[in-house]
Amino acid sequence: MFLLRIGLPDRPGSLGAVATALGTVGADIQAVEIVEKHAGFAVDDFMVEVPLGTLPDALITACTSLPDVSVLWFSHYPEGWGLQADVAVLDEMTENPAEAASILTHAAPTVFRVNWAAQVDRGDGRVITRTSMAPDVERLPLDSLGSLDASGYVEVAEGWLPGWPEMLLAAAPFKNRSALVLARTGGPAFIKSELARLRHLAALTS
Repeated sequence: MFLLRIGLPDRPGSLGAVATALGTVGADIQAVEIVEKHAGFAVDDFMVEVPLGTLPDALITACTSLPDVSVLWFSHYPEGWGLQADVAVLDEMTENPAEAASILTHAAPTVFRVNWAAQVDRGDGRVITRTSMAPDVERLPLDSLGSLDASGYVEVAEGWLPGWPEMLLAAAPFKNRSALVLARTGGPAFIKSELARLRHLAALTS
């Protein structure tokens, strides 16, 4: 299973052309999600399954052979993650408002396509809850995370935590004194629409 973030013209037929191109190399499209739209340009996520023996480079070549189409990000995608809609997380948060921050934290790797997530205290960086791939530490360094009182993102250098590589981190405050921190290794960069979704969902917690 692979996830491709693709930039393509926002005009009729473009999505179908990409789907056809992926089909020529044996890719089975499992889901498509619109990430962002601009004037005449769109960014879509494609989750695809390919037969054993298919070279991943073939997916990129198939897409970039189309006019004005570019692959912005390409990565293996864990089996079973799926493309989870925000509404599914909102439903669970609404049903369990006292646990909303924890629910969003644990759903974040799927919802935002990140490697890990953690809920941290905005005052001292103490880790309140985290996903399985997050650093197993008591605190995250606030000097690396930047201000957690407003949504935003930073790029941290290798060694920001002992033994950890450079990463892209995004964060948004919860209504309490904590914040949600997201981490990506190897891209893609967080875009405005993702930060807006992150800010919106975090603001809906108790």
